[in-house]
Amino acid sequence: MARKFHFNLQKILEIREQLEEQAKIKLSKAQFFYQQKVAMVEGLRAALGEHEATLYASGAPSADDIWLWRNYKERLLLDVKEAEQTMLEAAKELNRCRREAVARSRDRKLLEKLKQKQALRHVEEEKLKEQKEFDEMATLRYQPRSL
Repeated sequence: MARKFHFNLQKILEIREQLEEQAKIKLSKAQFFYQQKVAMVEGLRAALGEHEATLYASGAPSADDIWLWRNYKERLLLDVKEAEQTMLEAAKELNRCRREAVARSRDRKLLEKLKQKQALRHVEEEKLKEQKEFDEMATLRYQPRSL
C-alpha cells in the first residue's frame, strides 16, 4: 500500500501564500490611492484652465478682480504642484508594492515547484517499491519444474 505524500515545508508554503495575498491587497490599495491622486491633479488642472478662461469673459475686469484672480491662480498653481508631488509619492509606493507582490509571488511559486517535484519523486519511489515487492513475490512463488 502506497504512503501518502507529505510535504515537509507545507506550513512555510501556507505562510508564503498569506504573505503574497497581503502584498496583493497592499498593491490594490496603492493603485486605488494613486488613481485618486491622478484624478485630483487632473481636476485641479481643469479648474485652473477654467479659471484662466474666466478673467476676460465677463468684460473689463477691475483692479480688485485682477488681484483676486491672480491670487486664486497662484493658489491653484501651488495646489497643482503639491498634488503632483503627492501623486509622485503615490507612484513610488505603487511601484514598491508591485515589486513586493512580484517577489512574494516568486517565493510562493518556488516552493510550489519544489512541492511538485517532491510529489513526483515520491510517486516514482512508491512505484519502484511496489514493483520490487511484486518481483520479490514472483520470485518466491516461482517453482521450477522438476525433470
